[in-house]
Amino acid sequence: MSSSQYSKAKENDKSKKSFTRLLFGKLFGGKKELSIFEEEQVQSPFRTVIRTFRDNKVSMTAFYTFLIMFLILTIGPMIKPIDLSFSETSQQNIAPGFDFLKFPKELNGKVQDIAIGPTFSLGVSTDGDLYIWGKTRVSRTIDIKAEVPKGMGKIVKVAAGFDHVLALNDQGEVFAWGSGRQMQTTIPDYIKSLNNIKDIEAGYQNSIILTEDGYIHYFGNAMNNDYNEFNEYQGQIKQVALTADAVIGLTFDGQVVYLGMMDNSYTKIPENMGNVIDIAATATTVAALNDQGQVFVWGNISTFSDGNEAQVVETDSRIIDIEGGRTHYTALTESGQVVAWGRNYYNQASVPKELSNVKIERIYTDFYQNYAIDENGNIHVWGLKGYLMGTDDIGRDIFTRLLNGGRMTITIGAVAVIISTIIGVIVGGISGYFGGKLDMVLQRISEMVASLPFLPFAMILSSLIGNAMSATQRVYFIMVVLGLLSWTGLQRLVRAQVLSVREQEYVTAARSLGIKKYNIVFRHILPNVISVILVDATLSFALSMLTESTLSFLGFGVQPPQPTWGNMLYGSNNSVVIQNYWWRWVFASIALSICVICVNLIGDGLRDAIDPKSHER
Repeated sequence: MSSSQYSKAKENDKSKKSFTRLLFGKLFGGKKELSIFEEEQVQSPFRTVIRTFRDNKVSMTAFYTFLIMFLILTIGPMIKPIDLSFSETSQQNIAPGFDFLKFPKELNGKVQDIAIGPTFSLGVSTDGDLYIWGKTRVSRTIDIKAEVPKGMGKIVKVAAGFDHVLALNDQGEVFAWGSGRQMQTTIPDYIKSLNNIKDIEAGYQNSIILTEDGYIHYFGNAMNNDYNEFNEYQGQIKQVALTADAVIGLTFDGQVVYLGMMDNSYTKIPENMGNVIDIAATATTVAALNDQGQVFVWGNISTFSDGNEAQVVETDSRIIDIEGGRTHYTALTESGQVVAWGRNYYNQASVPKELSNVKIERIYTDFYQNYAIDENGNIHVWGLKGYLMGTDDIGRDIFTRLLNGGRMTITIGAVAVIISTIIGVIVGGISGYFGGKLDMVLQRISEMVASLPFLPFAMILSSLIGNAMSATQRVYFIMVVLGLLSWTGLQRLVRAQVLSVREQEYVTAARSLGIKKYNIVFRHILPNVISVILVDATLSFALSMLTESTLSFLGFGVQPPQPTWGNMLYGSNNSVVIQNYWWRWVFASIALSICVICVNLIGDGLRDAIDPKSHER
């Protein structure tokens, strides 16, 4: 390397180091290096405080971390708003992960059948091999994937229920595994001798075997599901569809029949449907498709903010197949296009645009997942992929609740600090400047408030109020109580500062000019003690957040379903949750800890920056 090249490389290295120092200096503070020809200029006190704070790398890191969290908690709830009335029993206590739709690559191009459960799916290849994916643990002790029976042979069809699975092999043998609390996996002996099994179905705690000659064999929970074993249509059934609590049949002659004993919304079958060729069901509705491509929907039709199951999508070509999920329907047209309608909470009714350019031959839909097989055998998926932070005990997304709960926790802390700061500044300023009897009275009142045991007092108030307040009123109540009971420390600090400042020359000059006493206190003295107020308010903000979380954790703060970080932890204060459902408490506790630590570090940094003597200690 020549000398000129060496000099150029050295200059580039210096410029890179200078840029790196400048970048880290801007982000995390750091003093600018002065040359021997420069000298540091005298700056104003405010700029000195800012500079000193910026030089504190720990405080600056905490500041940027809190700023990022604040922005996320402010913008996040707008992107993912919370529905306080939402609950979904099929999505309870699901671990974090996005593997619901991650099917094995070996299945691509050779799908024979797919069955879909609440959080897992099963696929059968043309070779008869069984594949299982998704969250297969349906309870603390039962794992669908781990309990697959051995020696099943070549599988030709599978069915997935709420927490159990059925499989049929090429010899006509039926296998069942998973949860058997209601005997839904206990196959009766007489079924094992059948040699004409046509179809298998699995629902909520029940299983159905359909034979070629139109007979239905039912086993499982007979109390939750309305089914009449001795119905008049035995020997005539071509197809069955299961809702969450009923069984619907399609006869060989194209008629839809109800197979239960009760008179309910499912028995109100539409008339003049013509020749029905296919039926499907959601958890609460039934759909029938006739040979003209018309779809009829009836049952417990619930209207949601994003649609309902009865709003059938218009298509350019005739519908030839229909499948039902938990709250939506998916249909296949004669031209190979897929349409969907119904509730779209998990995007299960949003057909991907890529499918508009592909001819689909088969569709599989259930719960919140969809699988479409194109003419080349490729698998296309859409719907619920999983949860970033898992779900809680009633199926609510923890990530959504963490965002909205964090905003509520920060809001409560901020409003409480504003209330306590206003009271503390007014009381401390007046008490310190005027002194005398007024100071005596105000200080005794302050001591009375400070002597109240805060947490027991707040818990007693909450118990006395009980359910007399709405959820929103209770939030306001927590803010006000926190503010009214936490101003005493600040007022003592302000009073002490005012006592030391009120005899200085600029205060004497203000008096000699005839300025009103209250203006002297709030316009001349307090601006000079604002540093103490700022530091105390910052530290009190973190304390208020902790106090709100403590009250909510103990069950005396903001009540569910309105989330806060505290009451999210309240739902996890038992050994079962701690040992088995770690995601229900880990994420909320980490978020609260990081936020509080960052605020405390920011307060410490401000205190060190405002008090130059702190560097000498």
